[in-house]
Amino acid sequence: MQFETNTLWVLIIIFFSTFIRSTFGFGDAVVAMPLLALIMSLKTATPLVALIACTIAFTILLSHWRNVQIKSAWRLILSSLVGIPVGLLLLKGIYEEWLKMILGVCICCFSFYQLMKPRIWALKGEKSAILFGFIAGVLGGAYNTNGPLVVIYGSLRRWIPETFRATLQGYFFPTGLFILLGHASAGLWTRSVFQCYLFALPVVFFSIWIGGKLHRSIPEGKFDRYIHLLLILIGLFLFIQTLYQFAHA
Repeated sequence: MQFETNTLWVLIIIFFSTFIRSTFGFGDAVVAMPLLALIMSLKTATPLVALIACTIAFTILLSHWRNVQIKSAWRLILSSLVGIPVGLLLLKGIYEEWLKMILGVCICCFSFYQLMKPRIWALKGEKSAILFGFIAGVLGGAYNTNGPLVVIYGSLRRWIPETFRATLQGYFFPTGLFILLGHASAGLWTRSVFQCYLFALPVVFFSIWIGGKLHRSIPEGKFDRYIHLLLILIGLFLFIQTLYQFAHA
C-alpha cells in the first residue's frame, strides 16, 4: 500500500500541520494538502485532512468551549451554510484562477496593513459575522478556502488568543462535519482513508498537546502579529499555486 512506503513523511506532515492548527487555530489544511498530495492520491488526502481537522476542532473544544463566542460562531456557521451553495455554482465558472489570485493578494494586503497599523480598524458587535460567514461559505464552496475570511473576522474583533482559537474551532467543527458528509456521499470514505486516520491519531493528539502548550506561551500582544504573518503565507501560497496552475494549463 502506498501509505506504508511513505508512513514517516505522512506522519511528519500531519504532525506539523496539526501543530500549526493547535497553536493558532487554523492553517492545517493549507500546509497538509499540497504536501500530502505529493505522496498519496487526492482522493485519500482530502478526506484524511478533513477527518483530522474535525478531530482537532473537537479535541480543542472539549476543554475550551467556554471561550467560544457563541453569538458570533452561530452567525458565522449559518451564513456560511447559505454561502456554500452559491460557491458551488461559482465553481462551474471560468474565472477560478483569477479569483483565487485576487483573494491571495487581498489577504496579503489586509495582513500587511494590519501589521503596519494594527489598531486602525476593528469590528464592534456580532452582526458583521453574517457577512463574513456568507463570503467564507461562498469561498469554501467554490475553492475550499473558507478559513481566511473567518480568521480575518476574528482578528478584527480583537479577540484574546484563547477566544480566537476556541471560536474558530466552534466554527470549523460543525462546518467540517458537513464537509465530511459530502465526502461520504461522494464515496471518499474508504478503508485506506480510515487506516491512515487511525494510524495517525496518536501523532495528532500529541501535536495538539504540544501546540496547546505553545499557544498558552505566546504573549497576547504578539499573537495578532503571528496570525497576520500566517495569513500572509496563506495568501502567497494561493497566489503562487494559481500561477503554477496557469503555467501548466
